[in-house]
Amino acid sequence: MSSYRKFAYVYDELMEEMPYPDWIRFASEAWERYGKPRTVVELGCGTGSITIPLVNAGYEVIGMDLSADMLAVARSKMEQTPQGARLFEQGSVRWVQQDMRDLEVPAPVDSVISFCDCINYLLEEEDIIRTFTRTYEALKPGGTFLFDVHHPNTLRRYEEEQPFVWDNPSVSYIWTCDLDEARLEIEHHLSIFARANEQHSNLYQRFEEIHVQRAYDPDWMRLELQKAGFREVHCYADFEWVEAEDDAARLFFVAVK
Repeated sequence: MSSYRKFAYVYDELMEEMPYPDWIRFASEAWERYGKPRTVVELGCGTGSITIPLVNAGYEVIGMDLSADMLAVARSKMEQTPQGARLFEQGSVRWVQQDMRDLEVPAPVDSVISFCDCINYLLEEEDIIRTFTRTYEALKPGGTFLFDVHHPNTLRRYEEEQPFVWDNPSVSYIWTCDLDEARLEIEHHLSIFARANEQHSNLYQRFEEIHVQRAYDPDWMRLELQKAGFREVHCYADFEWVEAEDDAARLFFVAVK
């Protein structure tokens, strides 16, 4: 897994078109169907683009991420919100550096979420199984586990459609991919060019990022969730409440303890 060091500080600009409101909407609709939580853990919270709106909406959220730099950006963003300092003092949000495979919580929670294909960064079946088990243990009875992953065909499309180029005045990238079809594992290579500072607007710093993701058979994932103990497991497609088919780009799992 990448540690997102320099990447953390340009992440929000590069991801500004990501559909964060749709992830929040999907979670809200899932909670309306399966029980509204008070306490939530977000695995792979990154810079807090989902965590912070949930906290502002009244949920008590633990934002967990493997990267200290991503969490530092999330804390800074939270502090800059109108109610950020007060909500932090009240304990409405906690930022925890932790590997999702080692998930531990002080007390069982009502819901665990993980969006923006974070689960795809788990590269071995044992990692998936361990994360499912730890999540099950972290939930209260009736609690929900909501997450999305890339469909295997999405990784195939990435390789077919590469390279990808994104350019704007302050940060740009060139993105290429290598797919291992046998493992359904893809290696993303990003060359990122970030403007050095406002005083030298024509100077850019280049740095390299490598991110590796793996896709898994959705039927296998459903089975492993059931083996972990979840009594109800559903798989939906692309932010909608329709059963996922092979043309889905993202698979959305809803598992109930």
